[in-house]
This record gives sequence, C-alpha cells and structure tokens, in this order.
Amino acid sequence: MSDIGEATWVTYVGGERVELPASIDGIRAALPETERADFEREVGSAAAQDLPRVLGHWALRTHPEAVREMEETFAALEAGDYSGVVYPYEEREEGAA
Repeated sequence: MSDIGEATWVTYVGGERVELPASIDGIRAALPETERADFEREVGSAAAQDLPRVLGHWALRTHPEAVREMEETFAALEAGDYSGVVYPYEEREEGAA
C-alpha cells in the first residue's frame, strides 16, 4: 500500500503483516467509492475521544480480507466459540514467553 502516504498502521491478516492507512485522507482514498460517504459522516460526527477507534475501524475496512477475518471472529464469539481467545489473567505454561 505504498500509495497511501506516510501514515500507516500495521496489523496482521491471515498471519501476514499488512499496512493500513492511518490518516483521514489515506483511509478515504483507500476505501471503495461506495463507502466514502459513510466514512465522512461517521468521522465528521465522531467525538474527539472516539476518533482513534473510528479511524481504526475504517482503516481495517480498506483491507477486504481483514473485514472477512473480523466478521468470522465476531460470529464465532457470538456463537460461544472462544477457541483461540487468550485471557491476560491466565497463568502461562512453563517455558512460555
């Protein structure tokens, strides 16, 4: 995604490292035309403290595989499937990093 510009976020999709746009202009440019009006409306009405979350949500939407992975994860959680969930308060196994 080198055409996004200088501001990027890094995440992992399908186990691979991907860069997502991390500016309002970059996200807008990377979104499909059909989603830009919704993006503008949500960003324009977001409270300042919510802006990082809103931008993160829309940045993920610029990567179709990230959206698919997110939807699958939420569907599994809603169905009661917590496999793969890591709880920060659980004790680690001996030798685990």
